[in-house]
Amino acid sequence: MKIKTGDEVIVIAGKDKGAKGTVLAVFAERNRIIVEGVNRMKRHVRKDTTTRGAVVGGIETVEAPIHISNVALVADGKASKVGARRETVSKTRADGTTFETTRGVRVSRRSGKDI
Repeated sequence: MKIKTGDEVIVIAGKDKGAKGTVLAVFAERNRIIVEGVNRMKRHVRKDTTTRGAVVGGIETVEAPIHISNVALVADGKASKVGARRETVSKTRADGTTFETTRGVRVSRRSGKDI
């Protein structure tokens, strides 16, 4: 999955089209994500009293998951596809020696910059 928690995304399809928000949670097995302020639903929760006497419950507004295909990553203020490339890095072992290895980097296809 190319979108991770904490990414800034824009909704490209559905009732909230054009809305921007931050990804709060990713459900990779279902191809769905929760975006802050998008796809808000009313949830009815039974009222209850906590040990301190505060009342919790009632009608709450929460974000519901949306499909990953309905959002695009925001890079430089515009929607962008996500690519990947490998880059060589040097790492240090616990004994002080160094070695070369590679790691994956997400890249904006629109601008070519690292995400």
